Amino acid sequence: MREISSPRLLAFEVITDVETQGLYSNIVLPQWLGRSKLSREDKALATELVYGTLRMRGRHDSLIAQASSRELANIDEKVLIVLRLGVHQITQMRIPSHAAVYETVELAKKVVGQSSASFVNAVLRNIDSDANRSLDAQPHNINSFATEYSHPEWIVSSYLDSLKSEEEVVDLLKANNVPAQPTLIAWPGLSTIDELLDSGANPIEGSLVAASYDGNPGDISAVRERRAGVQDRGSQFVVERFLDYFEDNLRWLDMCAGPGGKAAYLSAVINQRSGDFVANEVSEQRAALVKQVVRGHQVTTVDARNLPESLGEFDRILLDAPCTGIGALRRRPEVRWRRTLADLKNLTQLQSELLDSAATHLRENGIIAYVTCSSHQAETTFQTRSFLKRHTNFERLPVKDDRIDESGDLQLWTHRDQCDSMYLSLLKKRG
Repeated sequence: MREISSPRLLAFEVITDVETQGLYSNIVLPQWLGRSKLSREDKALATELVYGTLRMRGRHDSLIAQASSRELANIDEKVLIVLRLGVHQITQMRIPSHAAVYETVELAKKVVGQSSASFVNAVLRNIDSDANRSLDAQPHNINSFATEYSHPEWIVSSYLDSLKSEEEVVDLLKANNVPAQPTLIAWPGLSTIDELLDSGANPIEGSLVAASYDGNPGDISAVRERRAGVQDRGSQFVVERFLDYFEDNLRWLDMCAGPGGKAAYLSAVINQRSGDFVANEVSEQRAALVKQVVRGHQVTTVDARNLPESLGEFDRILLDAPCTGIGALRRRPEVRWRRTLADLKNLTQLQSELLDSAATHLRENGIIAYVTCSSHQAETTFQTRSFLKRHTNFERLPVKDDRIDESGDLQLWTHRDQCDSMYLSLLKKRG
């Protein structure tokens, strides 16, 4: 990873890593920025170029397809990345078009050569005309929403199925395209909200532990020292609603704990009050992250579908299940392009098996908190409905919140709740 002094070149390198190696922008970008000598302003520009270009890839590709003499499939991948960067500057940023075209062509000369740079120049100049830049004249349907707001059609369709309102779907699609500020959490007993506020964070209404921060969370000592963390308010909220059913001296299990945000919050509260906590994470690498934030509690590394009998039974089990992650598209822009309906099928099967495993390790009168960072009904209401049919000795407990549905489950929405679209269902084993 070489040092780079140009924000556009850095953005190109990050996006290339993401698109060609399957890496994640929120991990790769900080690494590149940390090695660069860019100014604060140039780091901000590189960040917007990376996240914005990845987020709006679908819309950018539609414009490129209209303006190019070549089919998208026939454009070299690195040339396409350069074009997307240029389109983003022309259509989504306050950069004069002539400057955006010039800088992108100069970038192309460096990374794909003079011949391809001429092609980039021609395409971007075509896009820089109102006729080619407009996609707004299409009729309102799933395809037009997917193109205009840069989401795969299957995700748009799932939103329509759940929300039953085109107006709300558009609000959600727009919300997914607005970058989210980092949200911090003061882990109880380890740090306080006042400490975060004194470090420059801003309070979040209705929370005693959450704060937003316009900057690098690593600049805050409590975060560096792992006394506080970075965690979306939606993730904090589902933990808090699970803790509404806290009782003394219980055994708690986080079945799929990596990278450790929810485990850190749960274990901090349990340490302050009472009880035993175990975190499980099948990935050794992610389990190492969990160990850093659960303060001496047991961390196991087994497939949660086959938990060993030696772990015993638990009174409370958090199953933050692997899912499509379509509830966090603000924070993970490339996820929308990586997930497919085939992934959905495989993940729902895994979720089902994990729920069955949780049921076998839960004591009578115990509660499972089934959580996904998704709004797709196959991963949420349909999944819990299927579980209750298989396990007739379970019943739903209502989540203690006025936003619950008729079943008592909670689905948060980014456009309504200004957080990730988390889902929570509480499932109690009858005594």
